[in-house]
Amino acid sequence: MDLDSEDVGATSRLRSSSATPPPAKKARLADEEDGGDGPVAGPSSAPGPAKGASNQAQKGKGKKKRKIRRPPPPEPGSSEDVILRDVIELLGGEEAIKNLEAEGKDWESPLEKFQVLEVVVDELSSNGEAIARVPSTISPNPWAILVPFALPGETVRVRVYANVRLHSIADLVEVIKPNEEMRDDSRMLSYDTQLQLKQRVVEKAYKNFSGLPPSLVPPILPTIASPKTYGYRTKITPHFDLPPVSKRKESDDPAKLPIGFGEKGRRKVMDIEECVIATPVLNQALPGIRENVRKFVTLQISLSFESDICSSKLHTYKRGATLLLRDSFRRPDNEEPSTLPANTNSDAPPQADPEIPSDAISVEPPTTTTAEQGGEAHVCITDYKATVREHVGNTRFEFPAGSFFQNNNSVLSPLVEYVRDAIFTDATPSPSALSSLTHLVDTYCGSGLFAISLAPHFEHVAGVEISQESIASAKHNAELNNLPPPPSASSNPAIRTKTLTFLAGKSETIFSSVSDFPSQNTVMIIDPPRKGCDKLFLQQLVAFKPAKLVYVSCNVHTQARDLGMLAELMKEVGEGKETYVIESLRGFDLFPQTAHVESVAVLRLAQSNA
Repeated sequence: MDLDSEDVGATSRLRSSSATPPPAKKARLADEEDGGDGPVAGPSSAPGPAKGASNQAQKGKGKKKRKIRRPPPPEPGSSEDVILRDVIELLGGEEAIKNLEAEGKDWESPLEKFQVLEVVVDELSSNGEAIARVPSTISPNPWAILVPFALPGETVRVRVYANVRLHSIADLVEVIKPNEEMRDDSRMLSYDTQLQLKQRVVEKAYKNFSGLPPSLVPPILPTIASPKTYGYRTKITPHFDLPPVSKRKESDDPAKLPIGFGEKGRRKVMDIEECVIATPVLNQALPGIRENVRKFVTLQISLSFESDICSSKLHTYKRGATLLLRDSFRRPDNEEPSTLPANTNSDAPPQADPEIPSDAISVEPPTTTTAEQGGEAHVCITDYKATVREHVGNTRFEFPAGSFFQNNNSVLSPLVEYVRDAIFTDATPSPSALSSLTHLVDTYCGSGLFAISLAPHFEHVAGVEISQESIASAKHNAELNNLPPPPSASSNPAIRTKTLTFLAGKSETIFSSVSDFPSQNTVMIIDPPRKGCDKLFLQQLVAFKPAKLVYVSCNVHTQARDLGMLAELMKEVGEGKETYVIESLRGFDLFPQTAHVESVAVLRLAQSNA
């Protein structure tokens, strides 16, 4: 999930109700196969043809149109799959497109590449793009257009640059008639509306991906808001690109090097001087880091250099690199520095954080940057091997800057508290059943966020994670928080923890490592990466049958898919006498001003009514 390259750039441009027409770009995907001679219904309002277009059109006359090569279906739960299902629903559902599929016309676009037209936006996709139906005056068959930076009800002018199955992809040229009710004073989507739309994303995910009958899916609860809607993101990863070595010139000016995030729909970097969703200390450090990058980057092939400011030779990155800026609490002067176990023999980030690419480098600002937030000093960390300090409520966490940790600290306490309350209060049949929940298993535990935060409420806790470095951090964090408390410590009835262990191993083999946990007394937290759980993991979960499940997901679509698969697997085991009942579903807004929503599902093992 690359929030930095997509959402940060989007945030900076949504303020305007109109857009400068972007340059025409080469169309891709299906258009490359049909030679650009797709049918056009009605007059084209496109500007003059791209260079060489007229010659290509003349050459194409009289030639038999090549058959479009259809790529394989998108991976279930992927961004492309989510958009396609939203498009199908807007066009009337599977029944409405059956005839197109039967006739092989679901890839035949009625629009030309670079055609400009006006459309009225129908809705937002689950990924945040606007979707509009092509007017029937242009296409008698159902067809849609996907365009960024527009809102439902707005009349927009768009330019098509690619055609795929059942829809075209376009650039926004201009918002002709904005939706004033949905935009706030800064021209952004109002925050209340964002929360409502994200609730709708969860609803659509379970409708389109779970395969569950509506009677088994509870009403989606309102999305929990983030306490901060701007200035919340504790990590950003700006990027810069360098021209290929063969195209570098002595006249190239490093001062003009764009340093920022990926421009929406382009393979280019948009220069970003300030990120409005990043925390204050990161924005304070960013100008100095940009200055140092430009100071030491050279586009001359023969020049080499060393610098105390750069921990990497920037000129050795032939095509550019990614910078890391991470917010951390500053260590108090009277506190001894703690040492995290780390793999010092590797130049790669200590844990595979999907948002930190392999080309990450460390560039310090000219001076140490600090900022006061909430009465505490924060610093900007730029070395992915350095230690980051976080607080979630009264619980302390330390981890390598290059490892994964949630990037909106302001909402983590509400998230942990919600999970805790959901375990012990949500629709559970009896108080005795609540008191019997004595064991907790935290899969994909990372640095121990849930395992450590919830440990005081359980007698025995186990965290499992594939990364050895993350397990080392989790063990360190348990010690930081005195968990489990030593036997000699005075008895605190609020802390039930007797054992707290962290095990390195694949989640698929987790159940063998907790075979001594009684399933009827065990709660399991599942917090996987975007791809969700695989079938082997779910099969072992069904065999273990914990009393309660909490599934926290950064991709609600794979979460819905997994819970549908779980229901099917439960039918196959024990003649379907038991099942997992979904007690509650709701989104958490970890990333305001973006389309992303975290989803929390709470399930309870129960007797099946089937």
